[in-house]
This record gives sequence, structure tokens and C-alpha cells, in this order.
Amino acid sequence: MKYVAIGLLVAAIAGVAHAESNSQRAMVRVGGATFESVLPVAPGKTKATVNHFRLDTTPVSNADFARFLQSHPEWRRDRVARLFADDAYLTHWSTETAAGEQIARQPVTQVSWYAARAYCKSRKARLPTWYEWEWVAAASATAADARQNAAWRQQMLDWYAKPSGKLANVGSTPANLYGVRDLHGVVWEWVEDFNGMVVSGDSRSQSDPDTTRFCGSGALSMEQKDQYAILMRIAMLSSLQAKYTTAALGFRCATDDVSTSK
Repeated sequence: MKYVAIGLLVAAIAGVAHAESNSQRAMVRVGGATFESVLPVAPGKTKATVNHFRLDTTPVSNADFARFLQSHPEWRRDRVARLFADDAYLTHWSTETAAGEQIARQPVTQVSWYAARAYCKSRKARLPTWYEWEWVAAASATAADARQNAAWRQQMLDWYAKPSGKLANVGSTPANLYGVRDLHGVVWEWVEDFNGMVVSGDSRSQSDPDTTRFCGSGALSMEQKDQYAILMRIAMLSSLQAKYTTAALGFRCATDDVSTSK
């Protein structure tokens, strides 16, 4: 009995350590800002404000999501409620609980918005908002807002011009000013408010409680139409429903930054 107790204690400690390593996945602080968004905050208001927040340095990988399924088996592909995921959910994995060694380090894709939110919640985190994602994605390696840099913008366009193929491993692209990688050139990413992103023709804004609307006439209201790559991302996200999954759509998690005053 003594050895059994010791064994159980070791297993428990290992389980706690495993859970902590997953919950303490690398995040970096992104400073808040007020900036010109491609998506108007409201009719006639183009500047968006984000407070300080923290963001995963890379998208969530297949291996990360497999660890999540160990403690949340209700999100396995053979158990998930079809209300929360379509028929393609995690169908590229080799088994119900593992993606397979060849794609373990690739970003997890074929996951619904519901599943992405559940994963982030398990880490006491959330999905980033669109404005948070847009702001951190505007940074180059040396500038917080590189959107007017022609060379940087061309890099974004070159990615959209490439045919889809094998996904790169997470962390494959250079870090930006904050130390965040893979915002461009790897996968599209879910955001918290994906289904309320396009300003509608009847003056409803992104913060409107009616979050069931999709593209529509509001697309004509988007600013900075030269920022084609970002506009493409908005159009794609706005066309989705929360249970949809695609082979090129992943996610990363965010949290509020409580270490500094807003």
C-alpha cells in the first residue's frame, strides 16, 4: 500500500505539472493603443482603442490541443456535440485523441470557434478581439505600426498569393516587435468577435448586441482599402458560423494585462 500511495502521489504531481505547463504557455505583453482600424468602430469613427493585453507568441498547436482533450474529452471529435462543431472537426487527426507525430507541431486547424474558446477558457484565457489581433498584427520586427511600409505590406500580399499547402510548424516565422510569431503566413485565426465584425448599412456598430449578422452592405464602409490582406481576413471571418471548421483556420489565446493600469 505504501508503494501504491507513493505512485499515486508521483502521478498526481506529474499531472499538476503537466496542467501548469499547458496553462503557462508563453505569452507576451502587447501595449495598448488608439489606432486607425480598417474596420470602423462606428459610423464616422475610424479610431479603435485597445488596452494592454497579453497574447500567445504562437498559434495553438495540434500537440497543445491534444493535451487539452485529455482533460476535456467532451471536445474529442467522436464526442463533441454537432451544435458546437461541423462534420469536418479534427477529421485530419490520426485518432480521436492524437493528431499524429508528423503534424503535432503544426497549428491546430479544423477547430470551431466554440472549441477554440473552450481551450482558451481552460487556460483562464480567451480569444483575442479583432481590434487586439489587428493591432498586434500591424507590427513589424522594428515598428509597432508598419502598415504604411510598402515592403512589409508586400510580404503580406505575397502570402495571400501563395497556393495553400502543408502548414508550417508554429514559431516558423520571424517574431514581430512584441515577440509574437505566425500572425501572417501560417494560418487564419479565430477572434472572439468574428461574427460581429462588419459595420452594417443601418448604422449598427461592431459592439452592437446583434452579433448574428454577416457581411452585407457594411463591407463598403471599411477604411484603408489598400490594406487588402487584412480586408481579406475580415471577409473570411465574417462569412463563418461558430461551428464551422476549415483546414487553414486556427487560433491563439489572449488575456487582459492586469500588471499595469489601463
